Amino acid sequence: MNKFVAIVPRWLPAFLMMLAIFAISSRTSNELPSFGGWDYFVKKSAHGVGYGLLALSYLRALPKRNYFLAWLLAVLYSATDEFHQSFVPGRHAAVTDVLVFDSFGAMIALFMHYQICHLKRSEGSLRQ
Repeated sequence: MNKFVAIVPRWLPAFLMMLAIFAISSRTSNELPSFGGWDYFVKKSAHGVGYGLLALSYLRALPKRNYFLAWLLAVLYSATDEFHQSFVPGRHAAVTDVLVFDSFGAMIALFMHYQICHLKRSEGSLRQ
């Protein structure tokens, strides 16, 4: 029971992100907002940001900082979400969303995290 109590707080952000992504993906095309000429840019940017946050939440949940596994889990969830979208009226699955926008969003967020942590470690060793 103690292991379960220790694991839940680590995985809660990932679960909440997956829930949010699922809820947004469940909206029909008529329920989604339109951003005019910026629509494509805003929606594809949201893919990158959403899956970047999901990858970071996976990284937090994993027992050891495994950047590759965090990225892989985000991409796999992206693939299942695109499959889910294929059943939503007015929506369709797009492989480019998974392989480009979601994958790169996760990769960029994890890369930035790694760089920031590496920079902090470097600065800490310089101060000593």
